[in-house]
Amino acid sequence: MALIPSFFLDCVVAIGIGNTPEELKWIASGFLYGHFMEKKEQQDFYLVYLVTNRHVFEEKRHIFLRFNPLTKEKAREYKLDLVDKNDLPLWYSCSDVEKDVAVTVINVRKLREEGIQFAYFHSDKHVSDINKLKELGITEGDYAYLLGFPMGLIGGERNFVIVRGGSIARIRDTLQGASKDFLIDAFVFPGNSGGPAVSKPEALAITGTKSQKSAYLIGIVRSYVAYEDIAISMQTQRPRVIFEENSGLAAIQPIDFVQEAIQEHLKLQKRPEETVSENPSQ
Repeated sequence: MALIPSFFLDCVVAIGIGNTPEELKWIASGFLYGHFMEKKEQQDFYLVYLVTNRHVFEEKRHIFLRFNPLTKEKAREYKLDLVDKNDLPLWYSCSDVEKDVAVTVINVRKLREEGIQFAYFHSDKHVSDINKLKELGITEGDYAYLLGFPMGLIGGERNFVIVRGGSIARIRDTLQGASKDFLIDAFVFPGNSGGPAVSKPEALAITGTKSQKSAYLIGIVRSYVAYEDIAISMQTQRPRVIFEENSGLAAIQPIDFVQEAIQEHLKLQKRPEETVSENPSQ
């Protein structure tokens, strides 16, 4: 029995930094997101983006992405430039810096040509923004999954995504526009940043609420919520050391911010980069 569509796992990528493949450190997660552009001759066309946190891209000239081949070969690393020859950024984000998302267009045609195993979330089919979350009746206590590569655990010779789960701890303030983050009761660590949060299908529901028949992309992992404790000097009664611990709550930003960053990109592009068909043969 599967509760997460298997291709959701192929949407997630490990993000690394370094000057050579031998020096790579895997520092974050990201995912591929297909923004629906048009329907043409019975085919749906998407512009595919790599999505992660803004803080993952900031002050970096390039990153590496790791993908599995369709064969049983070792995973391959691909260098992705984040600035052009004039040092201008090749990625886009929201004007509001508290919205910690960043997007950049990915050439998935090259991945297909090279026999890479990948997938992308379709914005018109697999995604639940705030309005859809309200429509679905998503609330505290509902279950969700977090997909990514915590602590650089990429899986050895091939990528294997780590899936953690927990209940939605607080979301009504986000649904009402009072907060930019909602909380999931699940441990995340460095390396989870930028990974997707996915709702869990639920066949059972109490009277007056809706069952959830499908899994949806509902957000992007921002960070863990820190718990701080302060050591006080017995002599001076002043703070001496601040201890920070992982509270076990994950801060998630709604997928609306990803859509907003994509709109920022499209506004700046007179002619968007080539779209791809949902049919891999196109």
